Amino acid sequence: MSRPQIKITLIDRKGPHGCHRGHKIGDSYDFDTERGQLCPMAMHVAFPYVDILRYGGTIPGNEPGTAMFCCPDVDTINVFRIEVVQPEQDKN
Repeated sequence: MSRPQIKITLIDRKGPHGCHRGHKIGDSYDFDTERGQLCPMAMHVAFPYVDILRYGGTIPGNEPGTAMFCCPDVDTINVFRIEVVQPEQDKN
């Protein structure tokens, strides 16, 4: 069994300043191939959620296969959504 794909998307910003790393609402990252593009502070917070979702766990208060988290920068407070990407079903 292979590990599912994980997508991390910036969905909102609550802080008074823009992201110091330049992330904007709507930016998405594939955890396995693009995680180096994500702010290290946000990645530090995201990793435990990714690990839980990737191996079949759920986050209380979130839909199955998803997690929401904020970056720890109080000036920015970017809100991210992590989701397990379901593989496309073979249509043959």
